[in-house]
Amino acid sequence: MLAVLAVELRKLNRSLALLLALAAPTLIAIFVFFNMLRSEEAQPWEMYTQGATGIWAFFMLPMSVTALTALVAHIEHGPRAWDHLRALPIARWKIYAAKAICVLGVVAAMSLLNLLLTWGAVSLAAAIKPVLTPTGVLDLGAQAILLAKVLLAAILMIAIQFWIAIRFSSFVPALAVGIGGTFFSVVATAAKQGVFFPWQMPVNMLATEAWRVDTALALGGGLGLVVLVVAVARLTRREVL
Repeated sequence: MLAVLAVELRKLNRSLALLLALAAPTLIAIFVFFNMLRSEEAQPWEMYTQGATGIWAFFMLPMSVTALTALVAHIEHGPRAWDHLRALPIARWKIYAAKAICVLGVVAAMSLLNLLLTWGAVSLAAAIKPVLTPTGVLDLGAQAILLAKVLLAAILMIAIQFWIAIRFSSFVPALAVGIGGTFFSVVATAAKQGVFFPWQMPVNMLATEAWRVDTALALGGGLGLVVLVVAVARLTRREVL
């Protein structure tokens, strides 16, 4: 399994995955930077870090997952390499599991990078305009835990996108589902039923009602892991279309 993971990591290193992993958190940091410079008075650290987390969970995370899963799948779909991979003397489930683990790992790295770049953007803006130096204490630990919860709540969405991206050789179904899911998540932001919608589960980690946080975390994380395991099992037994 470690050998298969190492191969998948080398494939990602040769793809546009690194650019994607840097682009999404950087865009959020740039937005935070310029938005902060427009202010006239200092705000608490929490406002900036949670604002960046909200943008990540609400929009950038779903779109990044859509692009990332399509990219990971296209590495094999493009050169039609699935037949070769499935003929190797390796348990088929390890091939798909390694890809899923790599996707989760890249999303986790992007989450951490989002926090670090936001901290850097706020610090740079404060250095340029000292009057905006954030008040209070920056609790990196609490923000890291919040981002970890966002990632856990996003597993169901990631599992769905991963399954579709690998299942179909065309990238259209995966992109259609990802864009559609993000669209309905945006237009139905205030809906109470949104806590049961996979694309809204990550942003529910910022909800003030405890039941919404607990429900989204349980469904997104618990059910998400189940769906991911089922996806790997089903992909192992079926051919790619």
